[in-house]
Amino acid sequence: MTDGNGTLAWWQTGIIYQIYPLSFQDSDGDGRGDLPGILHRLDYLADLNIAAVWLSPVFASPMRDFGYDVADYTSIHPWFGTLSDFDRLLAGLHGRGIKLILDLVPNHTSDRHPWFLESRSSRDNPRRDWYLWRDPAPGGGPPNNWLSFFGGPAWTYDETTGQYYLHQFTPEQPELNLRHPAVLEAMLEVMRFWLDRGVDGFRVDVPWLLIKDAGFRDEPENPAWDGIDPHGRLLHIHTAHQPELHRIIRAMRAVVDGYPGERVLIGETNVPEEELVKYYGAARDEFHLPFNFRLIHAPWDARKIRQMVETYEAILPQRASPAWVLGNHDQPRIASRFGPDAARVATMLLLTLRGTPTCYYGDELGMENGVIPRDRIRDPQALNQPGISGVFNRDEARTPLPWDTSPNAGFAPEGVDPWLPLGEDWPMRNVARQAADPRSMLALFRALTRLRQCHPALSHGSYESVDTKADGVFAYKRTAGAERLLIVLDFAGSEHLLDSGELADGAEILLSTGMRRTGRVDLRRLRLLSNEGLILKIS
Repeated sequence: MTDGNGTLAWWQTGIIYQIYPLSFQDSDGDGRGDLPGILHRLDYLADLNIAAVWLSPVFASPMRDFGYDVADYTSIHPWFGTLSDFDRLLAGLHGRGIKLILDLVPNHTSDRHPWFLESRSSRDNPRRDWYLWRDPAPGGGPPNNWLSFFGGPAWTYDETTGQYYLHQFTPEQPELNLRHPAVLEAMLEVMRFWLDRGVDGFRVDVPWLLIKDAGFRDEPENPAWDGIDPHGRLLHIHTAHQPELHRIIRAMRAVVDGYPGERVLIGETNVPEEELVKYYGAARDEFHLPFNFRLIHAPWDARKIRQMVETYEAILPQRASPAWVLGNHDQPRIASRFGPDAARVATMLLLTLRGTPTCYYGDELGMENGVIPRDRIRDPQALNQPGISGVFNRDEARTPLPWDTSPNAGFAPEGVDPWLPLGEDWPMRNVARQAADPRSMLALFRALTRLRQCHPALSHGSYESVDTKADGVFAYKRTAGAERLLIVLDFAGSEHLLDSGELADGAEILLSTGMRRTGRVDLRRLRLLSNEGLILKIS
């Protein structure tokens, strides 16, 4: 498969599917999902027509931030199984033609990581400078005004050594000093360990934070702060987007590129487009796929989303692959943001835009945010900032995947209390029920992913916006060779009669989000239903 500039890699044409392992399938009856559980569901994953599975962290961890506080980068947490279980899962996925991507967390470790235990033991320990330590301010207190994403100062005082250490998340997640050559080399060795084991790449956590201001200067107040999210009170110009961090990413990319088999490096780049494109690297030597999160934060508005897509396309480096994301473990569910009908249109949008889409487990069912009683909250971000408007309880997007109508929805055995409550709609919204319904969200998802496999215009074709002159409609062409597809999406929740006769007289409906319409249509009088998306083959 080529785009006229050579063969395209799997990560340029395929779909990435994120699994939150704690919530996918419990195999041992402890109420928590695990690696053997994922292995048990390989048939399901294969039927989704995905190219790769991305696993949220499964490394050894105290689980203060559910794996994003790593205590050992080269072992598996017992909740998830063993290294042997990991190897079996990797082999099983590869046997189905599915790649495996691991979550790499290089910005911080757990405070129980051996590196930090040594670092905090004394000021003259050889690993003292592996983390960011500072003396108290002249009048006492934290060294500067930096803030944690999870509330409060980004500094915690250590009584043993009389200094503060930096953490931009929980106090149990001290930040590494990646300016230190030995720290960077240790992280590159972690990557080599897993690449040698056969993994196909990494998604890198919070790369825009990897380097902090060398002078540890105070950050300025944000004049546009809305008074809601405490972290937004400051402009984070000294803790984010420091120029030196690109050297770190290039070093990671060099490691990945040193292995055969089209390994991939993906960045969690939750940043504006003008910053995002920098993470491809001036020589295309940084992330293969810097995630674009703008659709997650966008209003459900056709004009604004079209403008967002066009802006991104216009500033992408030559031959760079877009990487669209609509949901993940940190964000509200698509169906809860937009509503269940619009979620079907949003899924068609994600899977038909140019580039590599990443889908979050359960969104193929239209899962909505779960309801988490206060005494069941596990998310440290929500626990540390109770009652603050605008702080999302991430547990709501991490509830167990419902498989069927048996007790615990088939996620865990009967009588076991799942680690998070099941979503309230699981008796109606589960895999078994939707698999039997030819018009379900799951059926739509599978139909969309099959179309991407069958039609070059979707997997690697060019993109061009189409002006329908209708408010609330977003339309675009995808073209590869002689194949031309037209995607038309209603964002307004209303019916439209469109004239796209300048493209051709007629077209064939390949797929409707309602799974009901087929056959040929007149493009001069194209009827688009409320909350409908259409994929049309122009002839």
